Amino acid sequence: MDPITNPYAPGAGQRPPELAGRDEQLRTFDVVLERISRGRSERSIVLTGLRGVGKTVLLNALRSSAVRADWGTGKFEARPEQRLRRPLAAAAHQAVRELGHPRGDQVDHVLGIIKSFALRDAPTGAKLRDKWQPGIDVPGVAGRADSGDIEIDLVELFTDIGGLAADVGKGVAFFIDEMQDLDPEDVSALCAACHEISQSGLPVIVVGAGLPHLPAVLSASKSYSERLFRYQRIDRLPREAADQALVGPAADEGCAFAPEALEAMYAVTAGYPYFIQAYGKVVWDVAPTSPISAEDIRVAAPEAESELAVGFFGSRFERATPAEREYLRAMADAALIRSNGSQPDDSGHDVLGASSAAYGIVNEMDAVATSAVADILRRKPQSLSPARDALIKKGLIYSGERGQIAFTVPHFGRYLRTQA
Repeated sequence: MDPITNPYAPGAGQRPPELAGRDEQLRTFDVVLERISRGRSERSIVLTGLRGVGKTVLLNALRSSAVRADWGTGKFEARPEQRLRRPLAAAAHQAVRELGHPRGDQVDHVLGIIKSFALRDAPTGAKLRDKWQPGIDVPGVAGRADSGDIEIDLVELFTDIGGLAADVGKGVAFFIDEMQDLDPEDVSALCAACHEISQSGLPVIVVGAGLPHLPAVLSASKSYSERLFRYQRIDRLPREAADQALVGPAADEGCAFAPEALEAMYAVTAGYPYFIQAYGKVVWDVAPTSPISAEDIRVAAPEAESELAVGFFGSRFERATPAEREYLRAMADAALIRSNGSQPDDSGHDVLGASSAAYGIVNEMDAVATSAVADILRRKPQSLSPARDALIKKGLIYSGERGQIAFTVPHFGRYLRTQA
């Protein structure tokens, strides 16, 4: 079929042609926006899930909902080596501008507070030329959100921004992607600020997205975070929604999928949104005519898997050191043994054959014990701690509970066994 009209769009954070299976989250957020606009109390929101389930896409869709509601919004992606002040100041600047407050003097006052908050990021005694400039063309306001204590400053910043939004009957929402990568001190400050704003009834919320262990990161920072946020787990799509993600865009181009083709697509993608887009794009280009058949899926699968191996899996695997790669492979073997009770052969493939792994029978997303990984490597668990901790920091694995680890990427274990 014509590749120019190919409707599928695999990409990091790229919105698919049809956002299937997320209606409940979108409806819930619309209610949150309306309740806060009416002065009702609501919790901030945290989205959690594996890589490739569409957290960033959903985060962007929620932000679009806030923009349509005339809220002020700002978004940034947390990074392990970056502190909170700079990206949050930029997001706050954008949010205040979006509010459209009619009193310019009040807007300038809050922008001055944001500027002072941002400039506090510089080391004590730094010269003006060495300080990061937030691009705010008003003087900084001394004595507000500039104490140097991030928790105090963040509470004051949110309070002043919330007051500005309340004046015009609107709200402000901050959207934070990869939230688990925030510095622990910044996580604590963010929780404290959300707690204070919630008690004050000001129209400011935080919408965060991150890996499955994000709730544990928040809980370790502030015990009350379990009640502070509304947690929503974003998972793979059920069969009906996965089918719609394929059928809807195809129908818009006058094409269709045969029922057996949809069954085959769900088998190879397991309902993960990124895989649906990746396979859908290749299948469209390979299929000669409509309707797309199961044979078209079979023919396209090797090319789709090859592209995923390079872009989705390989790029992550290359970030690991040799010792870390050894740990990852041992995790894959431990998941296989746990699920099927079989040992991998000398080549790294499971003795049950390719068909068991090819269609997701091995549930690699379940956690495996660190002790099981150590047994496979014939090492003491303590000696493997540096590799495990480095992989967690790189976002390749996560620990949902003590002594347990899992991949952050769907089907990563299958990829590792294939590469072996």
